[in-house]
Amino acid sequence: MPPIVLLVDDDPNLLSSLHRSLRKEPYDIRCATSAEEAIRILEERPVDVVVSDQDMPGIKGTELLALIHQRYPDTIRFMLTGKATLEVAVQAINEGAISRFFVKPCNVVDLALTIQQALQHRDLTILARRLLRRVQNQSAILRKIEHENPALLQVNRDAQGAILLEDPPEDFEAFMKKIHETLA
Repeated sequence: MPPIVLLVDDDPNLLSSLHRSLRKEPYDIRCATSAEEAIRILEERPVDVVVSDQDMPGIKGTELLALIHQRYPDTIRFMLTGKATLEVAVQAINEGAISRFFVKPCNVVDLALTIQQALQHRDLTILARRLLRRVQNQSAILRKIEHENPALLQVNRDAQGAILLEDPPEDFEAFMKKIHETLA
């Protein structure tokens, strides 16, 4: 399933233009003309990236991005505004934890490239977390094996260099098979 990118702006012409410009990108594009509509879309299904305007009737973009950050922290958030001020940028960064701030009119190629890079970064972060959990699990298993078999870490060698086990398990083959299965 391709990643979902949600564009939020109260200007339907801008949404249409962005949608057309990004249509060849490898993601599913959704559009919302208000923060309330964007929230409904987010409640229905996971969204990978949200690109939100600031000045919309009702809920402002910074408020929407802060809400998304709170409820959906893994969703990548970008601000796209025609009225860029330092106050809006600081609020978007501090409260919405945005990844990028774009000023209208933005370069659509830059937007598309930034979305792709953010998705790749998120995927690598997810993979890194998964690998870390696996390493932690394997370390716990090894600690357990070491605790249950303290002689396992003592390496004694004979004159030819072969490893000698002082207290080998009764069924060494079964023991090695158990270790292999545990670590797999």
